[in-house]
Amino acid sequence: MGRGKIEIKRIENTTNRQVTFCKRRNGLLKKAYELSVLCEAEVALIVFSNRGRLYEYANNSVRKTIDRYKKTCGEGSSALTVSEANLLFYQQESSKMKQQIEILQNSNRHLMGEALSCLSIKELKQLESRLEKGISRIRSKKEIELHNDNIYLREQITANERAQQHMNSLPGNVYEAITSAPYNSRDFLQVNLRESKPNQYCDSTALQLC
Repeated sequence: MGRGKIEIKRIENTTNRQVTFCKRRNGLLKKAYELSVLCEAEVALIVFSNRGRLYEYANNSVRKTIDRYKKTCGEGSSALTVSEANLLFYQQESSKMKQQIEILQNSNRHLMGEALSCLSIKELKQLESRLEKGISRIRSKKEIELHNDNIYLREQITANERAQQHMNSLPGNVYEAITSAPYNSRDFLQVNLRESKPNQYCDSTALQLC
């Protein structure tokens, strides 16, 4: 009566597992040796036990056989491998970018007060903190711009006052000649355009001058 078929699964008993490993390992090494002798095949066999111990066999040299394997694989499919690798790389990068775009879109919706039902209390607190920090930075930037505009307007007022004082100090005939010169609205507009500052907040800064 023949032996029953052994089920291939992990052996739970440690002793039995070790005995089976030794028997199967020796049988595998023997088969590798027989294959190399009978068929003149180049054979390399590497086995690590579950404890990390190395067992190997090679009729030539394990390292040389591995190098030969790498060289053969590289020569046989180098062009295809590069093409496939590039395709895989761009597919992965595209997937990453799509995920990042989705994350940014969700973040923007949350900042606009939309799609908040899926957020937890912790996430809502984090969102609130981000909004408060953003508002604080916006206010700080606005105050800086208003302050700069205020300084600019004060400088313009000071320059106008100095010009007026200079005009008043001129002799009467010179002053009359300047003030009686014909008025040209185009020249006046061009001068004012040259002196005006871009992005001036006239309404906002006028209150700061008081």
